[in-house]
Amino acid sequence: MNPGNGAHTARQIACPAVTPQAAIACGNPGTAAAAAAILRRGGNAVDAAVGAGFAAAIAEPGLTSLGGGGFLLLRQPDGEQHLLDFFVNAPGRGLARAQLAPHFTPVTIAFSGTEQIFHAGYGSVAVPGALDGYLLAHRRFGRLPLADVLEPARAMAEDGTPLARVQGTVLQLLFDILTLTQEARDVFAPSGTLPAVGDLLRNEHFGQFLRQLGTTDTTGWRDAPGSEQLVASMTSHRGLVTSADLSSYEVVERTPLTMSFGGVRLTTNPAPSFGGSIITDALHTLMNDGFPQHPTTRSVQMVRALRDATERAKDSRRAQSAKGTTHLSVVDGDGAFVSMTTSNGSCSGVMAQGTGVQLNNVMGEADLHPDGFHATEPGTRIGSMMAPMLLDLPDGSVVALGSGGSERIRSALLQVIMNLAMDGNGLAGAIVAPRIHFDGVAIQVEPGLPAHTLAALAGELPVNSWSTPDLYFGGVHAVRRSADGVLTAMGDPRRDGVGLVVEL
Repeated sequence: MNPGNGAHTARQIACPAVTPQAAIACGNPGTAAAAAAILRRGGNAVDAAVGAGFAAAIAEPGLTSLGGGGFLLLRQPDGEQHLLDFFVNAPGRGLARAQLAPHFTPVTIAFSGTEQIFHAGYGSVAVPGALDGYLLAHRRFGRLPLADVLEPARAMAEDGTPLARVQGTVLQLLFDILTLTQEARDVFAPSGTLPAVGDLLRNEHFGQFLRQLGTTDTTGWRDAPGSEQLVASMTSHRGLVTSADLSSYEVVERTPLTMSFGGVRLTTNPAPSFGGSIITDALHTLMNDGFPQHPTTRSVQMVRALRDATERAKDSRRAQSAKGTTHLSVVDGDGAFVSMTTSNGSCSGVMAQGTGVQLNNVMGEADLHPDGFHATEPGTRIGSMMAPMLLDLPDGSVVALGSGGSERIRSALLQVIMNLAMDGNGLAGAIVAPRIHFDGVAIQVEPGLPAHTLAALAGELPVNSWSTPDLYFGGVHAVRRSADGVLTAMGDPRRDGVGLVVEL
């Protein structure tokens, strides 16, 4: 099946489960193809998600990397659930307090109509967790040999994968960061310019790194090929990630956060991250208000509920997710679900030497550090808005979903949840419906809402209407398994999303 690459065309496929099937929804055709290949090879949902995570580091390099972090929510066919937290830690174990002073490379990024200074370079790098998380998930829950899980990503890295439209936009936006160091330039702009949409992205060092991973007993960055060089380059450039940081990093298994409302059961990411708790708090408010049925009333009350829930969240300023984020959802032929969200911040421009892996810049994200840069104690897990989810709906179907989009994650997911739970929409209708987001000053509104709804929102707060749907409003990628086994996969068109149902 060809996932296509149109900017605003819904990608939804539903098939009756006559033969064994699985489904994947994610933000890139290459990422989806990697997961599909692993599923066809006999892999389970965890194999597919992990393999797709490695592939996304090639296909979605402005949003995710083995040098970042994330969260994986798994439900086994027997209902057993696991939430793996492999987000980044504050660096600096073994360093004196005076050595933790911030030393970034400021980079000015030109957005439409405004400019913003980003903090990149060696001092912006937090302790990465994605590699550790992927490898632990595979060891505990995977089925295929690791080399088989890595093979699609390795082939993409060495042979190349076409640059998709949204990724082209992201790379252009981050050009000055992605060309900050020579090793990064060699990967992202070897000829001096970034690849154009449709050009092949290659990363030979990353392909070689994956070959090595497939033949060793690596458990994470502590013993990965190139880890010693990573620490050495940090030391020589005043970076803060130390060997003690890498050796002490742990993937944390947490008890998922759950709530029920209107016959729906929601399972998501718990504290210390904030996205899941903010969304469930807002749902409790809406439930107490009787879940208004009229769309206009619901839109207004949803804005109020999210605004108030964010204010109530302890240290809510720490809840802003890193800027570059992506999501994937998988259901396999046995009925196991994975919902996984990952991030590389806004990228640091720094590579883990010789590996082709770009490191995150989470220590340079101002909204993640309200008490000041590097005020966080080394070893502390950084907070996040990322909220991979599972929904059990009253009709017996199960949906795995999640979103990228920084602080818009909470509003994108809440609206899709309401569309699925209250209006009974299919995935396509729930995901492509116009979105709203209160940014603290104004309500940002996608086109398509009725005039009376816009008027009601304007009576609440200032409204800024957008002319087209946009990746600003998140990227919700979801798979659904109905009670009779029908699978549906939907990628968000705002972010070149892809949905595939795979015959096994």
